[in-house]
Amino acid sequence: MIRDSKQRQKNVIVVGAGLGGLAAAISLKAEGFDVEIVEKNERIGGKLNFTEIDGYGFDLGPSIFTLPQFFESLWERAGKRMEDYVQLESVSPHWRNFFEDGLIFDLYEEPDRMKAELAKLEGDPEALWAQFQAFLTYGREQYHLVDDGYFKKGLDNVWEMLFHYGWKMIFKMDHRNTMTGSINKHFEEPHLRMIFEYFIKYVGSSAHDAPGYMNLMPVIQFDYGLWYVKGGMYNLARGLGKLLDDLGIPVRLNSEVASINKEGGEVKGVTLGNGETLTADYVVCNMEVLPAYRKLLSEPPAFMKTLEKFAPACSGLVIHLGTDRIYDQLAHHNFFYSNNQSKHFDSVFQQGKLPEDPTIYLVAPTRTDPSKAPAGHDNIKILPHIPPINPDKPHTREEYMALKERVIDKLERMGLTDLRKHTVVEDVLTPVDIERMYNSNQGSIYGVVSDWKKNQAFKAPKQSSKYRNLFFTGGSVNPGGGMPMAVLCGQKVADRVVKAEAKRA
Repeated sequence: MIRDSKQRQKNVIVVGAGLGGLAAAISLKAEGFDVEIVEKNERIGGKLNFTEIDGYGFDLGPSIFTLPQFFESLWERAGKRMEDYVQLESVSPHWRNFFEDGLIFDLYEEPDRMKAELAKLEGDPEALWAQFQAFLTYGREQYHLVDDGYFKKGLDNVWEMLFHYGWKMIFKMDHRNTMTGSINKHFEEPHLRMIFEYFIKYVGSSAHDAPGYMNLMPVIQFDYGLWYVKGGMYNLARGLGKLLDDLGIPVRLNSEVASINKEGGEVKGVTLGNGETLTADYVVCNMEVLPAYRKLLSEPPAFMKTLEKFAPACSGLVIHLGTDRIYDQLAHHNFFYSNNQSKHFDSVFQQGKLPEDPTIYLVAPTRTDPSKAPAGHDNIKILPHIPPINPDKPHTREEYMALKERVIDKLERMGLTDLRKHTVVEDVLTPVDIERMYNSNQGSIYGVVSDWKKNQAFKAPKQSSKYRNLFFTGGSVNPGGGMPMAVLCGQKVADRVVKAEAKRA
């Protein structure tokens, strides 16, 4: 049940209508705050965005829907049912994996089908099945540990984790190994090692640098399913937009925030690009934390240096192709693996180089939704992970386009015959475009990198360390990047605002 806003007499400005901002706004409205959202772009959703070109409907941002329970809880906070706003369709197989040696290997939620796929690999099928089951058991342990506090309680740092879990968590949570290290302990088979390493794609980081407990990520698919939003991923944003309307939450579109106004240890509201000032008791910022402090709050270099550990996750070269034929070998979600995935991780995350031979994520949504391309045609989105923008030595557009050609070469070599010849529509986004469109930090797609040495895999905290009534949400904030994490973050930010207000009362 939504509380009467008169109970609070407090207002909140939400900067940015990405998923984290929308979730925070809805949750705060449900708690009785007056809420207004200010968004620089022409539509809500942030990176959950789309474009339509000559009958092809492309998702510009997220393509995979997981952990529906985190979305359902948002609607429940508002006293509504998600199924009245958004419908989901199950995707099967989850992924199709293509390797240079010719192996094509699917991931299935159903145990019998997954066991049959393992029989494609060299080695004893029963032994491989036992290893797979042991790995999932380990992953479930990590998931439930993380879910118990980090997710459900919205924990923000090591000290909050220790207070919640106690010292025993040190021996239960797999942080002493890297993701890759723990995968290698469970599997000897090289294809399985590469597949499970690349679950790190959900947070745009390196399996060599992320802690072992990030191996919880396969569990979100095998235990909770992999989904598609019926009618297109952007229908999630449309559903949230309808919920905003039903709750009476106004959204100012095409209204970029020029500054967050501050006085002492508080913020007082925002000033828009047109000079208009909006006052607020609380500001929730969905713009990424580092760009917000730098651009909207004009913080000095000494303070910005304290935030360096929250380095950007990877960016991507987003390639949308419309073809005049269907590539039947593709599933809805596909991965084309590098011959040397360790070299790929090292190039992107350690050397900051565009990879020579990247692992490629490819989406063909017409396998589930034929309306996304003309009949007899294919809709293909291609995403290799690449470094964020290096301000001191940025890659040129020519270098990005050279990578695009290498990617197409690789796909043609691995079975998408004459892909160039059959392409009739092409659209490309570089990290420069991503930074411009979403104010993301150096063109990052997933917010803050998950790197044990840099930040213990923590993102930035939800409450500002400088301004007591300024809060942050979205992919650069705990629990991190990806749609379910952003939506969960918005809800947990609202909880912190409620606690802050209770202390002031």
